[in-house]
Amino acid sequence: MVEVSKFYVNGQWHVSSVSRPVTNPFSGKTIGEVYQASPAVINDAITAATDAFEFTRSLSSLQRSEILFSISREVAARKEILGRLISTEIGKPIQAARLEVERCVFTFLTAGEEAKRIGGDIIPLDLAPNAGKRIGIVRRFPLGPVSAITPFNFPLNLVAHKVAPAIAAGNTLILKPSSNAPLIALALAEIIDKTDLPKGAFNVVPCLSGESSQLVEDERIKLISFTGSPPVGWDLKKRAGKKKVVLELGGNAGVIIDRDADLSYALPRILTGAYGIAGQSCISVQRIFIHESVFGKFQDAFVSLSRSVVTGDPSNDKTVVGPMISEQAARQVEGWIRDAEGEGARILCGGKRTGAFLEPTVLVDVRAQMSVCAQEVFAPLVSLEPFVTFQEAVAKVNDSRFGLQAGVFTNSLANAMYAFERLEVGGVMINDVPTYRIDHMPYGGVKDSGFGREGILYAIEEMTEMKLLGLNILESARE
Repeated sequence: MVEVSKFYVNGQWHVSSVSRPVTNPFSGKTIGEVYQASPAVINDAITAATDAFEFTRSLSSLQRSEILFSISREVAARKEILGRLISTEIGKPIQAARLEVERCVFTFLTAGEEAKRIGGDIIPLDLAPNAGKRIGIVRRFPLGPVSAITPFNFPLNLVAHKVAPAIAAGNTLILKPSSNAPLIALALAEIIDKTDLPKGAFNVVPCLSGESSQLVEDERIKLISFTGSPPVGWDLKKRAGKKKVVLELGGNAGVIIDRDADLSYALPRILTGAYGIAGQSCISVQRIFIHESVFGKFQDAFVSLSRSVVTGDPSNDKTVVGPMISEQAARQVEGWIRDAEGEGARILCGGKRTGAFLEPTVLVDVRAQMSVCAQEVFAPLVSLEPFVTFQEAVAKVNDSRFGLQAGVFTNSLANAMYAFERLEVGGVMINDVPTYRIDHMPYGGVKDSGFGREGILYAIEEMTEMKLLGLNILESARE
């Protein structure tokens, strides 16, 4: 008998008349069911978050910090349980799943530290003639209820990137987790429920995307933080009205291999960046541009390494590439590969699909308008292209509607700075892959990759409002 999980609203666990199964992408078996939140329940969650804000806004820095530290400690204590749940729920290789739990521990720990450092400024206001004796005090204040909509690929840590800064800032939050990965979000709710966070400050409402319009349109919501596909994100922004919106919408990350790059270092980094978690990361390596003088050497080595990548059972510690989230997702990319072949691209390795599995795939002779280059493939697939000048390589990376992160392997300081100044992305990683992310750094993109930034300090800034107190210091009359 499959267990049906309750959802979490206003500090209570609830059932409903509707449940949805959760399926393991590797085995195809149903591993659980989750009761679904109705529009009426979502309204209750927003009401609970609105009421709870009167308490969270008054929590001291120390109280918010201690709540976050306690969450971090408990996540760490449950590392293996949570890691195996992630692996089972979305088919993520177990080593990558454990790493995600470790990152979540770090995310909440960092938020606990940042909760103590939400400061402000003192500025002079006596700069104009006749201004008198005036000073300004600038502080940040929490916004209120936040709605968070998260994807399947990092179902714990990307949830943490919404929840942790919201708590640190003094906000409340309603979470709609991915329909493919609600169980791990509910496991986090169990942990948070045992802390001193006021009831109603955190709510989890599993539901289909079409049933969550209140989280976008309700006027009581003050900020929407969304991670997911561009079509959904931009539509959400249109419907959000006057609310603040933070969008992280993915990419088709490019990597530049300069003529002087250390290939022995770059190759294994790029391999992991391309194929880890079956390429299902917004900053997964997708387009690789290699200087013509080292193209052949890089191509031969990378194809050989690609053929050796361990694919299969996510519970195996050696597995790098597990299944994609669904057979439908794998079929779509398989279709893009066939289309590219029809337009002249060549497959150097991989290209075959079995169920939800796609082999690690390397393409050459591609063009920028092909779907395998222009779209976010979200799969273990890369394309290789040669370039002549470094400026040409930067232009090729920029020839995309996305702009999340890019990687550049070079020993030229001039080229590194040129890339930093000219690449149209939110982050440039020198001598590393675009897949690199440590959870306190600013993270977000430009163009169709969205706007706003995550990373605890930067998310806190998004989730707070700056307010000025102007002080006119009147001098008493003296005898």
